[in-house]
Amino acid sequence: MLQSMTGFGSARLDTDQYCISVEIRSLNSKSMDLSVRLPRFLSDKEYEIRNLMQKALIRGKVSVSVDYVKNKAQKAKNTINKELLQTYYRELNEAADAVGGSKNDLFRLALHMPDVLLQDQVEEAGGDAEWEQVEPLVQEALVKITNFRNDEGKALTAEIMSYIDKIRILLAEIEKHDPVRMEQIRNRIKGHMAELSSSEIYDQNRFEQEMVYYMEKLDIAEEKVRLVNHLHYFTETVYLPEPTGKKLGFISQEIGREINTIGSKANDATIQHHVVEMKEELEKIKEQINNIL
Repeated sequence: MLQSMTGFGSARLDTDQYCISVEIRSLNSKSMDLSVRLPRFLSDKEYEIRNLMQKALIRGKVSVSVDYVKNKAQKAKNTINKELLQTYYRELNEAADAVGGSKNDLFRLALHMPDVLLQDQVEEAGGDAEWEQVEPLVQEALVKITNFRNDEGKALTAEIMSYIDKIRILLAEIEKHDPVRMEQIRNRIKGHMAELSSSEIYDQNRFEQEMVYYMEKLDIAEEKVRLVNHLHYFTETVYLPEPTGKKLGFISQEIGREINTIGSKANDATIQHHVVEMKEELEKIKEQINNIL
């Protein structure tokens, strides 16, 4: 079954001390294009996370985000450098005494002096204990994005196979019309033959050779057989268990070649009409294949 490259998965852990959230997003790409954003205490785990993503997701433009946020109570701890605050306050107080200035805003001024407020310097967790909590969240998010991709793949499979079925129906219409086309060609040839046979320069052998060559150029029997085989191979490949996006792209190219050849050799308006419709269905297939793993 096909698997989409588009997906999303997330996991979250809330405790009294902190919140850890993991998000994995994926879009279509020709190869694995992976970006990872981690908190500082997990920087040494980036290689391990990258390996997990590459093995599980294989291909796509993938972004992984791990966020670690302490709760308000934790953030409030040690957010004020009290010793530095006292130093600033004392020095401001002394300066006010020296110049006879107002002391009404000394506390506010001291509080906003450099390095007194440490709200942006929250101490992060670190060590193996924290990774032991983050890793299950990464695995959970991976399971969710994989399920998302599988669900999208089921929808893509149904859509693509409807296009393949339409091409089969159009090919059956061409097969039905082909004897009529060949009979029309024979009648035209007979008419030309009657005109040429009365000519003094008419050469029977040369005429028969050219007619054989002409009929072979107009014969689309081999192209029809090859197209049937390509459609069958495409269908088999769709239901393989491994990723098949690139292989389906190659098969669709072969399908396109046979359709184009049928159109160029047929020399018939009805068949040309069916060929145009087949090309339209094939373009829809190619558009969807771009999003298949």
